[in-house]
Amino acid sequence: MNDEMTFGLLCLTSFFTLINPIGTMPIFMTMTSELDSHSRGKIAQKASLVGLLSILFFAFSGQLLFKFFGISVNSFKIVGGVIFFIMGMDLLQARLGQVKVKDSEIKSYINDISITPLAIPIICGPGAITNAIVLMEQAVTLEKKLILIAAIVLVMILSYLILLSSSRIIKLLGETGNNVLMRLMGLIVMVIAVEFFFSGLKPILHDILH
Repeated sequence: MNDEMTFGLLCLTSFFTLINPIGTMPIFMTMTSELDSHSRGKIAQKASLVGLLSILFFAFSGQLLFKFFGISVNSFKIVGGVIFFIMGMDLLQARLGQVKVKDSEIKSYINDISITPLAIPIICGPGAITNAIVLMEQAVTLEKKLILIAAIVLVMILSYLILLSSSRIIKLLGETGNNVLMRLMGLIVMVIAVEFFFSGLKPILHDILH
């Protein structure tokens, strides 16, 4: 019983840290600042659902998929780093905040940003995917597998609720506050991007040189 509890706690804390919904919230806020609360809610719901399904998919088939295509987690980290860096540049220049969405384009805009970049690679990023694959390997019993699935679902529900609460924060900050927050987040996202990129590149270079 203690073993299951320890495993459950590991699953919860690691996924919450890697998915980092609190860190995702400012990015979500800046990308949806031009939308009403109903549209923001739809984006949060869809991004969380797609993120959940993606993580579960990789948890059950990640190893097979990576082996079949000859993809390494390190290559995934490099691509994730490049995507994060481009997004960080846009945030730093406050480009995302200047996106004016026409009424006729709201539906396609919701679909676009809820899947990429919010669900993939922000919510379901290299860290969360690697964690899902590693923990599924460790979940040798059916009980542990169920604990892992329950932990992923719980973290995604928390992520959805945190993103949903950002609507109130947008109103409090106003346009100037949003722009300041966006530039600040741009710097942080770019630093994360560099870390991701080099943590993926280092083992590849090590294998080439040795």
